[in-house]
Amino acid sequence: MRKVSYKIIGFVLVLIVIILVAFNFFIKDRDRGQEVRMIDFPDKFSQLRYEMVEEQLKKRDIDNEIVLQAMGNVERHKLVPEDIINKAYIDFPLPIGYGQTISQPYIVALMTQAAGVKKGDKVLEIGTGSGYQAAVLAEIVEQVYSIEIVKELAATASQNLAALGYENIEVKNADGYYGWAEAGPFDAILVTAAANHVPPLLIDQLKDGGRLVIPLGNIFRFQTLNLITKKDNEVTTEYITGVTFVEMTGQVKE
Repeated sequence: MRKVSYKIIGFVLVLIVIILVAFNFFIKDRDRGQEVRMIDFPDKFSQLRYEMVEEQLKKRDIDNEIVLQAMGNVERHKLVPEDIINKAYIDFPLPIGYGQTISQPYIVALMTQAAGVKKGDKVLEIGTGSGYQAAVLAEIVEQVYSIEIVKELAATASQNLAALGYENIEVKNADGYYGWAEAGPFDAILVTAAANHVPPLLIDQLKDGGRLVIPLGNIFRFQTLNLITKKDNEVTTEYITGVTFVEMTGQVKE
């Protein structure tokens, strides 16, 4: 009987330990949930931006803290048409007029992370669109030069970016195929429209060690996002992922 009693006592003690451990995990999970709920968001868009970073970016492969902070800072809802403002933080590209789109947040973060941009860099963007990618870059680097081939989009983006207080972004209405030689060379170049080949002048305008992020392909075939690195006048290409972008227009199609 005594041996049986010891076994029972031992079983009860183990059961108690299991219950205490489970309860401890429950309390920690509850406290974490309360911590999220207690964040004082100034408006609904701040909360949506926070959730975008936590759910769409951190849970995938965006782990650069500087990029995550930039994505959390940029008010994307102020860079989309008013009729889709409530869709600003969903993880999809959105139409901005003239046959163009604003890229989904994840792709913007992925391209920024792949470009390896940092404080003090000078960056060229081809395809300003609404100005969202330029704004994210401007949160990190010293100066952003952005080219938009659609005159109306260039004007709107320039006005909106200025209204948001970005003084380190310069927008030009031109064909991005030729780059911006007088402002180069650049630490990084990001192309936000699919090209059927890499514009050679963009390679020329990269600094030694510079990085070019560009989608290659067209709207009728599979597109790939690529990282091109220039070192000692040689270039290496690294595949990043499959993507879908609007097609780059202008001289690149000639």
